[in-house]
Amino acid sequence: MYGIDLYNSKNSHITIGTNKEKKFSLDIYQISSQDSLEELLKEFREGQFSTTLTKKQKLSLLKMLRKNRPAFAIGEEPLGKIKGHDIELSLDVERPYPLMLRRPPHPASLETRKEIEKHINELLDIDVIRKIGHNEIVEITTPFLITCHDGKSRLCGDFRALNSYKKADWYPIPSIPHALDKLAKAKYITKMDCMKGFVTGALMEARGPGTQESRTHLEGSNR
Repeated sequence: MYGIDLYNSKNSHITIGTNKEKKFSLDIYQISSQDSLEELLKEFREGQFSTTLTKKQKLSLLKMLRKNRPAFAIGEEPLGKIKGHDIELSLDVERPYPLMLRRPPHPASLETRKEIEKHINELLDIDVIRKIGHNEIVEITTPFLITCHDGKSRLCGDFRALNSYKKADWYPIPSIPHALDKLAKAKYITKMDCMKGFVTGALMEARGPGTQESRTHLEGSNR
């Protein structure tokens, strides 16, 4: 029998027996429900909550935020993650793909290549992209760098050719009256900082002809 302290084991792993290679972790945020309002407010100190909420309403809201914590950006994980809603990209062409989808890399200076590599490593660290395997058949879409006026840079992928061969998603855009009707039944109404409104959605595995993941130089996720 193994005894585990659930409330003092945050960010730690446990092992069973003498096998030190296989580690297990516990989702403390979903297990713990005995925290006080003050402790929860301290945990979500970056949030701003309406002063009209009662103590009971605020406690209920904070517990809901904790339960869905993986969907929110925090310091250790600057991008939230949504599970169970895989994104499928379907193309209207099949292999062998046209030359438009198999372009050579964009020319880049040594300094630019170093900066691109830095951004790629950062995206790998936070699990937004992954390296492709040697046995994976993929096409190349080269990332390129955009430098901002303040000297900072951001990494972009040139998906213009891919978009031109992608099957359109035909879905109705909700009207404003319909959206307001749905909001009328909401328990909580919130506003989001658009600069922090980025999440990663997993891309669905290719299931046959005409279905292609956005696997390029690296496999990425839509944001």
